[in-house]
This record gives sequence, structure tokens and C-alpha cells, in this order.
Amino acid sequence: MSEAPSDAAVLDVTGWTCPAPLRDRPRVVMGHGGGGALSAELVQHVFAPAFGGEVLAQLGDSAAVTLGGARLAFSTDSYVVRPLFFPGGSIGDLAVNGTVNDLAMSGARAAYLSCGFILEEGVELSVVARVSADLGAAARAAGVEVATGDTKVVEAGHGDGIYVNTAGIGLIPDGVDLRPQRVVPGDVVIVSGEIGLHGVAIMSVREGLEFGVDVTSDCAPLGGLVQAMLAVTPDLHVLRDPTRGGLAAALNEIAAASGAGVVIHEGRVPVPEAVGNACAILGLDPFYVANEGKLVAFVPREHADAVLDAMRAHPLGRRATVIGEAVEAHPGLVVARTGLGGTRVVDLPIGEQLPRIC
Repeated sequence: MSEAPSDAAVLDVTGWTCPAPLRDRPRVVMGHGGGGALSAELVQHVFAPAFGGEVLAQLGDSAAVTLGGARLAFSTDSYVVRPLFFPGGSIGDLAVNGTVNDLAMSGARAAYLSCGFILEEGVELSVVARVSADLGAAARAAGVEVATGDTKVVEAGHGDGIYVNTAGIGLIPDGVDLRPQRVVPGDVVIVSGEIGLHGVAIMSVREGLEFGVDVTSDCAPLGGLVQAMLAVTPDLHVLRDPTRGGLAAALNEIAAASGAGVVIHEGRVPVPEAVGNACAILGLDPFYVANEGKLVAFVPREHADAVLDAMRAHPLGRRATVIGEAVEAHPGLVVARTGLGGTRVVDLPIGEQLPRIC
């Protein structure tokens, strides 16, 4: 039997410009799935060169494609959250809302989902039924139909109960063009509500932590909120839902793709007291904690007040707040102005503070 090739022979990483641990460990680590710098390096150096294509190069929450004269948004995501059930939702809710929200970030009205279940041998059928019921209810609430699916079973010890993959398609209305390349200096940055709730809710039940008050995930479908914003003007520049890597990752991705600088005012970012306390205790930054029912928008300044009013009139945007602006200075970089009058760089996270949150 011939000797297996070494890691170096399979993949030469010595020339990569990449933060640790990828340079020192040419193997997958948990941070590669965290939505931060390691995830970006994996996509840039492995997946994008292998797959190619102009559509993939968009690297948005969903891909905008044209088929038969119709503009469609197309997205897929996999869900491996632990625990399967948490305050405010379950893996079934996440599987729908996460994909519906990715489509909404293209301005699309979600229409159909596919659903793939990866089940571990030995998982209770009652758990599978409960997750399925949650998924179906979430789809109906979001106004989408589960049109096709697949089921696989892996041996005991080779999974974590249930993993779910969903893909979705939706129609993009005429005149809507949401992409980071449209961001220009002067754009107003709006976040739709309080950040960090999902990540802290998952952590509290997974680690058995108590923060003196119950924290509930913000898991919710954002399609209705986006349509309310587009009803004000189709000329929104870009939307993102700050899931893995939190608000910081979403802002950094937009800044890098647009070439604009971004300034946020730290004191304006709505951080719930419970989230702030939990992060202070654990040494975390709420800007990097995941959300599942929030969006960040870059809006032309002349439309910002009207868009903000429309967001606040919607149940999922009542706490919408202007947190900053796009600027000509420090292109591609996100900085926060602190309450003491200084500034700090809000960098792209390397990995993820809280693994397995979606």
C-alpha cells in the first residue's frame, strides 16, 4: 500500500496571508465555520478558486440570478445548533428564518424552500417530530412553502442528533439592487433593533448560565420588515443580517466589498442590559455576538428618516436606530467612536466567540 500524501503535498498554505491558526494548522478548525476571518480565508483560498463563476463572486447572503427573464435570489444554509431547542426557538425555526432572511437581504420575497435532514442513529423520533413541526410552523409564518427535501441517517456518534440544511428561492422586485458595491460615503447605517440576543440565549442554556433575567433568541423572519423598507424607496444600498460574527462581521464584510470606511457610534448601538452584563462577565464583545432576527442597512441619507420611520412602525423594527455612516476616510475599515471621545477599530473576528449558535 502506498503511503498517503502529506498535508503539505495536498495543500500548500505557506503563501497564504492568513491569521493564525490556519497558517500553523493546515486542517479545519472550529473557527472556519464562525463567519469571521478564518471563514473568509477558507472561501477565498479553497472554495472560490475551485468553484469559480461570476455569481459566486457576489458572496452575499444570497445570490442574485436571472432565469427566464425573472430575477431570483437563491440561498442555502446548514444548521448545527446545540441545543436543538432554546428560549425563543429551535433548530427548526432557525432553518426557515435563517434562509428566508438571507433571501430578504437581496430584497426578495421568499417563495420556496428545500429541506434536508441529517439524523443521527438513536435520536428519538419524538424529537424529530418536534423539530419538523417547528420548521413547518415557521415556514407558514414566513409565507414560504417547503417544496422538496431529503433525509439521511448517520451512525451513532457521527452526528449531534439532528442537522438541517435548507435552500430557498424568491423573486427580486424590479428596481431593487442591494449589494455592498452600491455603498457610498454619506450613507446612513441603521440597525433594526437590539443585538446579541440569540448568541446569549444559546449560551445560557448550553452552558447552564444565569444572568439574573431570561434571555430569549430574536429568531424571526425579516421579509415583512424589508418589504416595508422597500415600500419607502427601492433605492436601499445594502442589507445584511448579522448572524455568525455578529454586527462586527457584517459591517466589515460591507466595508471590504464597498471600499468605503464605516464609522459607528458605540453608544448608539442598542445592546440589551442582559446581553451587556453577560458579555461583561464572560469577556465578550456584544458587537461579535450572533443575531437571528436583526438586519443592518446602508441607506442613502435623503431616505434615511423615512426608512427609519417605516422600520419603527413594523413589529420587528420598533427599536431601529441609526448607529453610524459610511465615510471616505479609512476605506475598507470599520471604527467605533467611544463614549470617551476616542475611536477603536472594529475588526473582523478571526473565528467565533460562541460556536454552534446556528
